[in-house]
Amino acid sequence: MTRDTQEYPTIPLADSHLLNLKELIGNKLAALDGDIGHIRDFYFDDNIWVVRYAVAETGSWLTDRLVLLSPHAFGVLDQREKTLNINLRKMQIQDSPSIESHKPVTRLYEVEYFRHYGWPEYWAGDAMWGLGGFPVLVPPAKDESETQRIYYHRDDKHLQSTHDVIGYPIKAVDGELGHVSSFLVDDRSWAIRDMVVETGHWYSGKEIRIPIGEIERISSMETQVIVNLSKAEIERTPDHQVAKAGTG
Repeated sequence: MTRDTQEYPTIPLADSHLLNLKELIGNKLAALDGDIGHIRDFYFDDNIWVVRYAVAETGSWLTDRLVLLSPHAFGVLDQREKTLNINLRKMQIQDSPSIESHKPVTRLYEVEYFRHYGWPEYWAGDAMWGLGGFPVLVPPAKDESETQRIYYHRDDKHLQSTHDVIGYPIKAVDGELGHVSSFLVDDRSWAIRDMVVETGHWYSGKEIRIPIGEIERISSMETQVIVNLSKAEIERTPDHQVAKAGTG
């Protein structure tokens, strides 16, 4: 695939900061040649703790079809205009594999998807994005054997929907302590740094940040998030983690 050279600039490493995922839902999406809809959801990996896809609601432009957009394609987020710029053209997105026929997201779908765009496969390596810590636009490796492909196809994935997880109760070691309000992500690597928790009446209704390292697991079956913290430890949360939880 030949990519257009007139792309939106990526975010300089020195200027990266945290974004609140919930606040991005509903933001517009702008391709290189026009608007393509808005952000409906994010799918994130709860093993590596990184956003893998934005789910785009394309509306009438693509007959109400949902499409996935990888951070590989993300350009600058215009927070004033509430628009995430995408380094793709409409035709590239229109010709991408349809998620409607691959629910839930399977590794087979992802292989087809990444081959369509010519992006390196994030699961083909030990780093967060396969080849490194950030989503980069480089050709995929050509020497991957069929044995490796079969192995990676069979890997268990940990994709979670932000829309589904927001609202899950938080189970601490000594009881419930609130519910998931959002997640804070690095706008350069799209790694999730903290979970934002609304604590409810037991802690004056404050929102706090819990580092992802304190999360034991997300249980979709039990619809809850289990953390390795007690309420007493939460009460000792530094003030700056409380005050800035909702803003990043």
